[in-house]
Amino acid sequence: PGDGSGPVPGDGTDPPAPQRVLFPPTFSVSEIKNKQRRHFMFLRWKQQQRKEKLALKKKRRKEREALGDKAPPKAIPKTIENQRVYDETTVDPNDEEVAFDEATDEFAPYFNRQTVPKILITTSDRPRGRTVRFCEQLATVIPNSHVYYRRGLALKRIIPQCIARDFTDLIVINEDRKIPNGLVLSHLPDGPTAHFRMSSVRLRKEIKRKGKEPTEHVPEVILNNFTTRLGHSIGRMFAALFPHDPQFIGRQVATFHNQRDYIFFRFHRYIFKSEKKVGIQELGPRFTLKLRSLQKGTFDSKFGEYEWIHKRREMDTSRRKFHL
Repeated sequence: PGDGSGPVPGDGTDPPAPQRVLFPPTFSVSEIKNKQRRHFMFLRWKQQQRKEKLALKKKRRKEREALGDKAPPKAIPKTIENQRVYDETTVDPNDEEVAFDEATDEFAPYFNRQTVPKILITTSDRPRGRTVRFCEQLATVIPNSHVYYRRGLALKRIIPQCIARDFTDLIVINEDRKIPNGLVLSHLPDGPTAHFRMSSVRLRKEIKRKGKEPTEHVPEVILNNFTTRLGHSIGRMFAALFPHDPQFIGRQVATFHNQRDYIFFRFHRYIFKSEKKVGIQELGPRFTLKLRSLQKGTFDSKFGEYEWIHKRREMDTSRRKFHL
């Protein structure tokens, strides 16, 4: 220093400090050998990605505000759902064959108001506390439902007793390792029977900002995206659990939302803030269903005739193909 070979610190000729580049274009987290360091750098990288995405979003919004009415229409994002592979069994509301099937299927007496739903909710053998509480809360959602805890009694013996006592549907909640993991829905007396895998169960106390306990009013039922013949049948099974005439004064609504063949159940109450604004308040419980099979007739695991069985290796060849 001071020999003329380079700038002297403090003489006003210091070179500008180079900007620190956190992640070069060729950066790869997988190259970091240390596991803790790799995890830390991955979180830093994700944080930087979010900041860049947010900045780009703000920039585009300002550009649209500056252009005003001349702004181009917003691009529709590509999702798995709007790129769905067309299904030949998609239901047309004006199809005469579909209308005939609806008028003659097992649920026709319910939709013609000839029968009133009466539901029996039972469990697997010797259920644990979480499954018991879930059944009790499910009984407050479905009107005219009764909970029965079976101990060693086979379903083949329960079904004739349900038919003799005028029950229209049987719901069985199965569990594994103290967690509800399956639901069997059997329409009485002639079926069909659907078997679902259950996940993401949340009881009322586990839901944040939940509302007060539900009332005894008959809720409104909303069925979303059950578009195929199979989905149409499953939707009619869910609808047949609730009385046909809801009591809107209770402001309660039960929603079965199908998205990518996962059926999300939510139970809400409308909150009217003003004449134009309305909000919803979740009451619980909530859960997610995945259809595994649809069987003709009542439950028969050995000799039952199946209409549809989910075979993962044969059916899940494309992420854009759905069955409901």
